[in-house]
Amino acid sequence: MKISDRTSLFRLALVTGVVLLATAAAGAAAAGVRPTQELVVLVRAHEAYTAPSAHSARVGSVRARRPITGEPTVLPVIARRAGADGLEWLRVRLPGRPNGLTGWIRERASVSAVTSWRIVVTTSGRRAVVYRNGRVVRVFKAIVGKPSTPTPRGEFFVEEVVRLPAGAAGAPFALALSSRSDVFQEFAGGPGQTALHGVANLGGVLGTAVSSGCVRLAPAAIRWLAERIGPGVPVTVVA
Repeated sequence: MKISDRTSLFRLALVTGVVLLATAAAGAAAAGVRPTQELVVLVRAHEAYTAPSAHSARVGSVRARRPITGEPTVLPVIARRAGADGLEWLRVRLPGRPNGLTGWIRERASVSAVTSWRIVVTTSGRRAVVYRNGRVVRVFKAIVGKPSTPTPRGEFFVEEVVRLPAGAAGAPFALALSSRSDVFQEFAGGPGQTALHGVANLGGVLGTAVSSGCVRLAPAAIRWLAERIGPGVPVTVVA
């Protein structure tokens, strides 16, 4: 290859990278990406309510630990308020159905935390954009749900990071999300939970829409995420 040809390819790659980052930045503004996200780590199971009061309607119970890894439950906090009982209450995002469910829990028996990470998945662009402190740090091509089994859209979070056996579908890692399939009430023995995971033993071409609702990433991409992303990290899925 001639030096002039190499220079042209380098310039093309540079321009492409700039365009991707600019597009990702525009997507960040549209998704309302903030530099940090307050989290709460549960020490014990909590009851969630529709308002900051134990006399309001009960939304459900949140386990202290996640069902797959046994790690502590970590939830994004979206509001704080002092209740009539004088206790501090937290409005948090909750895992499970219906997607996007929130509820109020008492702050006691929990530990405050914060994350500077966030992931935004664009289903039309078929990519996962990773932010830290509100800035784009990586853009990964992805496989998203096909039209008949779309990737659910909305505001979600990572429930737990699961290391998968080499022979498992989606290996080597899965970032299990708080979202559930809009089509499957049950999938492969589970509750229809969606995830960001690898392509091992599944295949598919990055940049296409062929999955059953999960987001598939290249092995290097999902490894990179698994090394940095923990429970509670927000994941926004947009068109």
